[in-house]
Amino acid sequence: MSEQKVNDLVIIGAGPAALSAAIYTTREDIQTLLYEKAVPGGLISTTDWVDNYPGFPDGIAGLELAENMRKQAERFGAVIEMGEVTDVKKEANGNIKLDTTDGEVFAKTVLIATGSGYRKIGVPGEEEYYARGVHYCATCDGAFYRDKKLVVVGGGNSAVQEAIFLTRFASHIDMLVRSDFRASDILVDRLEKEFKDKITVHKQTTTDQIIGEKIDNIDRVTKVVGTDKASGKQVEFQTDGVFVFVGLDPNTGFLKETAVELDEIDFVKSDDSLETSISGVFVAGDCRSGATMQIATAVGEGATAALRIREYLEG
Repeated sequence: MSEQKVNDLVIIGAGPAALSAAIYTTREDIQTLLYEKAVPGGLISTTDWVDNYPGFPDGIAGLELAENMRKQAERFGAVIEMGEVTDVKKEANGNIKLDTTDGEVFAKTVLIATGSGYRKIGVPGEEEYYARGVHYCATCDGAFYRDKKLVVVGGGNSAVQEAIFLTRFASHIDMLVRSDFRASDILVDRLEKEFKDKITVHKQTTTDQIIGEKIDNIDRVTKVVGTDKASGKQVEFQTDGVFVFVGLDPNTGFLKETAVELDEIDFVKSDDSLETSISGVFVAGDCRSGATMQIATAVGEGATAALRIREYLEG
């Protein structure tokens, strides 16, 4: 019977946090295997353009940034496998067993870096016009809409904060709130007092359809159709773009039946060393409870986690 192979480190995910960690660990001669179920690079690989990542004064295409990170990690010896991890369990001998779509994998340490996905509203036109008028990140894409009309969907803290941010660029914003604001009173008060000339709030208004047309041979968003719940009437908003802020869902469903502790909204809990409730299992990036959901901070957390993993292995 062949001896069971035990990896130094298995990273679940291959987004910015994961690839940053892999760059650090492989340069330290820590054998590193990454499992990615979708596309290496995570959300940034589907982002049209990134303007706020340090080191690129003219910005960089999201796919190119993701590819650069992947190539850098692989240059130092990181191995990326396409597959899905379905379970994580600590064994009596101290190793960690991962069930994957390719079978069982064993590791001395594990880094959970599965990120989060933008919550969708699930209406016609949302998928069709993604990155061609439908966006989920104001700091990433807001600057493309200077002096343009925008629609913002959502009523929580992130929606209000992002709408305020978008006033730097947009000529006017129609904010569609399905019921009433869920944002803090301080944020709502600021929006209503300081930005009433640039943001028109439509409470009790649903978003039912996103419509576009071909402009300069490119399909682009031109209109949002909704329903005024108070009157029951259909309403339309002419717009150049739609920003949806109805929350983020962490990619942690596979951990719900494990000993990895999650917070009340399913983000992974960790201590100050980014270690989870399972010894030897660490977390970094957008799936971590308390994460700030930015590429730069995810990269920083990945580097920090790599250093903690090195200390753990040495100890």
